[in-house]
Amino acid sequence: MAKTLVVVGAGPGLGMGVAHTFGRHGFRVGLIARTKAKLDALVDELAGPGITAAAFPADIRDPEALAAALTAAKSALGPIDVLEFSPSPTGPITHAARTTVASATAQFALHTLGAVAAVQHVLPEMRARGNGTLLLTTRVSSTVPAPFLANVGMAMAGLRNWAHALHTELRPEGIYVGTVTIATGIAPGKGESDPDAIGARYYALHQQQDRAEEVIGDLPAFQALVDDRARMASVTADSATASAAASSSTSR
Repeated sequence: MAKTLVVVGAGPGLGMGVAHTFGRHGFRVGLIARTKAKLDALVDELAGPGITAAAFPADIRDPEALAAALTAAKSALGPIDVLEFSPSPTGPITHAARTTVASATAQFALHTLGAVAAVQHVLPEMRARGNGTLLLTTRVSSTVPAPFLANVGMAMAGLRNWAHALHTELRPEGIYVGTVTIATGIAPGKGESDPDAIGARYYALHQQQDRAEEVIGDLPAFQALVDDRARMASVTADSATASAAASSSTSR
């Protein structure tokens, strides 16, 4: 009997890589995101290789709309066996010192609370049948603090922490929870950054269910980037201070 994957936050990169891979292994695919026209185009793309797919538009930040989309996906495609959550950051991305309550709340509503709402909806049925997979995606700022991704990092670090806690709590019930940390750009034909290559990593995680987290990309390289940017900012600040001091001395 065919199983069902639902991708929450479906897009042409990561989401479609996951959808293509699971679809090639016989899964029916449900796609959830805000824009119906874009989702319809993705469904058409999946139909090309013969993958059964359907679109369920919803704003992930609206728990009721998301629940309705998940209910519709179950009605159309059957019980949800695998839930994959991976919306892209939207809205202002703020530096650490410029993060406001509003900018932090916007990212938490999308990434952290969106994931909670999606899991809350599908988990009771998974528990009732004693199996299911939850794959929760974060980006590199969930693990490496980056001043220029501060509000996104706050939300994704919360999601990553919760995913690990879920993994521990639900494993005895036969439900697998894995978090995938993306530490690379996503680009077709670029090795491990190719969407289909990334999708294959998600499928392997679902099949093996032997670890709480999969990291795709190079965390130390991103840490080096953060450190380099911090050094450059420090040099710039020192230069500005020296120039101001020199100007003040001249004016005397």
